[in-house]
Amino acid sequence: MSTAETSPQNVMVLVKYVPDAQFERQFDSENRLVREESILSELDENAIEAAVALSEAAGGDKVCPVTVVTMGPEGAKAALKKALQMGATRAVHVVDDQLAGSDALSTSRVLEAAIRNEDPDVVVFGMESTDAEMGVMPSLVAARLGWPQLTMLDSLELESGRLRGRREGIGETLEVASGWPVVVSVTDQANEPRYPNFKSMLAARKKKTDTVTLADLGLSADWVGSSAASAVVTSAEPVPARKPGRVIVDDGAAGEALAEYLAENNLL
Repeated sequence: MSTAETSPQNVMVLVKYVPDAQFERQFDSENRLVREESILSELDENAIEAAVALSEAAGGDKVCPVTVVTMGPEGAKAALKKALQMGATRAVHVVDDQLAGSDALSTSRVLEAAIRNEDPDVVVFGMESTDAEMGVMPSLVAARLGWPQLTMLDSLELESGRLRGRREGIGETLEVASGWPVVVSVTDQANEPRYPNFKSMLAARKKKTDTVTLADLGLSADWVGSSAASAVVTSAEPVPARKPGRVIVDDGAAGEALAEYLAENNLL
C-alpha cells in the first residue's frame, strides 16, 4: 500500500450473511440465531456498490480489483455470490466451526486478520448489519488496524488522490477526506445499488472464491467463539402475540373516548 498512489490499487468490501427479515427470527438449542433462511444484508449492497464504483473510478477491476469478504457458515457463500454478481472481482470466505458464537469484538479480530492477509488500500462497510444493527464494526476494525476511518458517509468519491465523502449531521453537513489505507462505511443514502443482470450473473460463475480458516489467518480458537464472547445469550423466547387493539366508533363521543384512552395509557 502506498499513499503516493493517485488512486487505490485494491479495494475490499466486508459483507454479512443475515436472517431474512421476511421470516421470524429463531434461536437454536444453544441460543444462537438460526440462519437457514438468510441473505446478504441489504445495507451491504450499498457498500458493494461503493466499492465497485471506486474500482471503476480508479480504472476498473484489472487496475483496482474488488475483493468481497464474509465471515460465516457454509451458507454464507450465498452472500458472496450476490456480491460477485454485483461486480466484485473475487471473494474470500472465512469459515471455521470454531467461529460460532463470536461476538463483535471477536469478529473484529477475525476481520482485521483477513484484511491484513489481503493488504487492501480501502476497506468498505455498510452502515450496519440488519440483524444486530450495532453499526460498530467499521470503527472496531479501524481501531485494530490503526487506520483512519470515514464512517456513515452519504456520499463517497475518488478525487485528486483522496477519498472524499459527506456525512449529514444534526443541523450540519460534514465534508471529510482521507488518503489510504482507510476504513469507510456508507449509508443507504450513498448510492443506488446496481441490480445484477444476466450477463453479470454468468460472469460471476467464473470468479474465484477462496476459503480460509482460523489457522490460515494465524488466529487461535481461544480468541473467538462463545467461550471468548463478552456477552452471551442465556435464553430466548418468541415475541408475545400482540394484544387486540381497542376500536373507537364515532357515535358523537369519539373524541372524548380517544382522549380517555390516551390518558389511561399515559400517552398525553
